[in-house]
Amino acid sequence: MATDPIFDPALLSKYDVSGPRYTSYPTAPHFQAGFGEDAWRRHARTSNDDPIPRPLSIYVHIPFCSNPCFYCGCNRVVTRDRSKAEAYLQRLAREVEMQAALFDRDRRVTQLHLGGGTPNYLDAGQLRDLANLLRSGFNLATGEEREFSVELDPRHADDALLRELVAIGFNRVSFGVQDFNPVVQEAINRIQPVERTVAVIEAARAAGFRSVSIDLIYGLPKQTVEGFAATLDTVTAIRPDRIAVYSYAHLPETFKAQRQIDAADLPTPATKLALLGTAVEKLAAAGYRYIGMDHFALPGDELVRAQESHTLQRNFQGYSTQADTDLIGLGVSAIGRVGDCYAQNARDLLSYYAAVDAGRLPIAKGYVRTAEDDLRADVIQELMCHGEVVFAEIERRHEGLDFRAHFTDALQRLAELARDGLVELEAGAVRITARGRLLMRIAAMAFDEYLARPREQQVAKFSRVI
Repeated sequence: MATDPIFDPALLSKYDVSGPRYTSYPTAPHFQAGFGEDAWRRHARTSNDDPIPRPLSIYVHIPFCSNPCFYCGCNRVVTRDRSKAEAYLQRLAREVEMQAALFDRDRRVTQLHLGGGTPNYLDAGQLRDLANLLRSGFNLATGEEREFSVELDPRHADDALLRELVAIGFNRVSFGVQDFNPVVQEAINRIQPVERTVAVIEAARAAGFRSVSIDLIYGLPKQTVEGFAATLDTVTAIRPDRIAVYSYAHLPETFKAQRQIDAADLPTPATKLALLGTAVEKLAAAGYRYIGMDHFALPGDELVRAQESHTLQRNFQGYSTQADTDLIGLGVSAIGRVGDCYAQNARDLLSYYAAVDAGRLPIAKGYVRTAEDDLRADVIQELMCHGEVVFAEIERRHEGLDFRAHFTDALQRLAELARDGLVELEAGAVRITARGRLLMRIAAMAFDEYLARPREQQVAKFSRVI
């Protein structure tokens, strides 16, 4: 997996279909309303009794934004009424109390992530109070092993906020940039000068963040190859530790804000493909390693080292070095995972508030994985993180398994990919080639039992691969 991906426009066009991102398996559309608070409580308490209980990871969703970005597909609430944040934090405090009571205090939280929305919609005092709230309920790690990250809008961050976040304990920060071209920024309603963004990133480093990440998006309205190349040049000169390059999915029927975008301003499929090709070329030339999906990192980054040591993981926050943690999701729409079950909170504020005010965990749906789900999740994780599946290793972890016999259909589906040079089918392994690295989701989909079901039984709609 150390090789750079080969950008092949013809193959990328051929396989540009809709498919899961595999931050979970099964994916969230398969979660069921029949799974509720009682089931989560039972699984959480059982997890404490494991011979070696897993460390904990916490995700906190802050849904608020001051202004709408027209491209956004996140679950967020656009408002300038700051009192709404206080009302939300009051409910969040109650949820923290209920969740913390389920987990033994000796289980350390080694990973914490604040996402949104816009986490720095909250002011420094509110963020400090939130950190203290989490610290009072959970055993937050304090050593270098911790990975405490926060997403920030650089337009609303300053030196004082960054220093406060480091003092609280955060050591990773991710900044949304999307594109530096002023024409694109106007089209997506996100005016963000280069100078302002660079100053905030330099301030984050000076404050003591050990890792800085930048998010970009390709496929936005008014984007051109030349303009995006200039953005990439600016970003690589800043030298963030990680860069994420996401594909814009235009779904105005699902996301109201996207209706403000004129579809005629979107790049053509050929141009969108060229935008991705430019990103792959520019980032490789600047020394960034391709991790998978949308993620690139500098050679010394923990993600690269985890991939090289075969310990890289993929979860709801994307790629992670924190292996085998139980995840607690806090806040509206947040997803948690304990052992073999998933749970998702209510997606709207009214339902979330009603549950918490009634003294209940706001779980709206979830899923308990079967042994077959566990097996297929293991295979998909290997492909998505490490680009290969060694049959003997999977058989060792799943007693009584004959890999080839069990996955006959999946291996047949991979045969076409092998003919196109995307994967190599060996006697005892499947390996994704350099030509197939940008299409690893396609290889993983071959093992997805839910996608193999008749179309009328499928419940999920996914974004396109490219």
